[in-house]
Amino acid sequence: MEGPLWIDAHAPALDEIRQDEARERLERAVDEPMNLVVQGPPGVGKTAATRALTRAAHENPDSDLIEINVADFFGRTKKEIRSDPRFEGFLQGRSRMAKRDMINRVLKESASYAPMSGEYKTVLLDNAEAIREDFQQALRRVMEQHHRTTQFVIATRQPSKLIAPIRSRCFPVRVRAPTTDETIDVLETICEREAVDYDGDGLEFVASAAGGDLREAILSAQATAVEGGEITMSTAYETLGEVGDDDAIRESLADARAGDLKDARSTLDDLLDEGGYDGGELLRETLRVARAGSEYGGDDLARLHVLAGEADLDLVDGLDDRTHLVHLLAAWAAGRTELRPDLREPAEA
Repeated sequence: MEGPLWIDAHAPALDEIRQDEARERLERAVDEPMNLVVQGPPGVGKTAATRALTRAAHENPDSDLIEINVADFFGRTKKEIRSDPRFEGFLQGRSRMAKRDMINRVLKESASYAPMSGEYKTVLLDNAEAIREDFQQALRRVMEQHHRTTQFVIATRQPSKLIAPIRSRCFPVRVRAPTTDETIDVLETICEREAVDYDGDGLEFVASAAGGDLREAILSAQATAVEGGEITMSTAYETLGEVGDDDAIRESLADARAGDLKDARSTLDDLLDEGGYDGGELLRETLRVARAGSEYGGDDLARLHVLAGEADLDLVDGLDDRTHLVHLLAAWAAGRTELRPDLREPAEA
C-alpha cells in the first residue's frame, strides 16, 4: 500500500471523536488527569482516542505517552523483550531476571520517570484483557505508588477481565462500534482530505463490509483508492472481493445450518490454516458476512450473535481457536441459543 496508512495520517483530534459520551469523558480527563479504562470492541478506535487525549493534554505527547501493548510482553521471549529499544534501557545487565520481574521493572520504571512537560505523563496498556491476575496485582501497586505523576489508560475489549482494585481506580470510557453512517462520515472526511474521488454507494459498501470495525473500514478504503483510483461500488467490490473470504465463510455457515458439519469444519480448517485468520478475526468476519447477506433473518442473526459472544469469551480463555469455532458451528447447526446447554444448572424440583 503506497504512502502512510490512513489510520495514522488521519488519526482524529479529540474534538473529532464522533461519539459524544466518549469524547466528553476524555475531555474531562484533560483538565482533571485520572486513570481510565477505555473499553469497546476491536477496531473501534480505543487506541486512537487515547492518543487524541494525550495530544490535547501534553505539550510533548511523543515523550509523555508510553504505549505498551500487552502482546509486547506476554507473547514474546525474554530475549525479545530485552532487545526491544523501548525497554532495553530498563533491562541492561539484567539477563538473569525472570520474565515476570522484567515486566514489573518496565512498568515501574515507565511510571517513575518524570514527565517531559507538565505535571504528569500517560502510560497506555493496550489489549489489557490478556494480563494475568498476578501481573494485574503488580500493576495495581505501581498505579498506587505513582498516581500523582502518571496517568494510566487501560484499553481493553473485556473490562470484566480486570481485577476489581484496578477497575475501582479507573474512570470508564466506553467506545462503541460506530454505525454505518458514522463510518461513512469518517471515510468521507478522509477522502476529501486525500482528494480521492468517491461516491456514496462505494463508501457504503466499504463501511458495511467492515461491520463496525472502523480501522478495517479505513484500511479497506485506502486499499480501494490505491487499487482502483477511486472509491465506487465497482472498485470497492473488485478490490475487497479479491482479498476476502466471504464466499467460504458463507458456505461454512450454510453447510452447518444444513447439518453438514464435516464440510463446514473442512472450510473452517482452510480459513484458519491457509487464510491466516486467528479465532477472533474469523469470528468477526463470520458475523460481518452473516449481517451483510440476505440468507438470515433477525431471529437467526440474534442467535448467531449470542453464540458468537460465548465463543468470544472461550477464545480469550482457551488455547485452541479451532475447537471453540467448531462448537459455534455445531450449536448453529442444532438451532441452539447456547454453546453448552449441558452446563446449565438443573431446574429446582
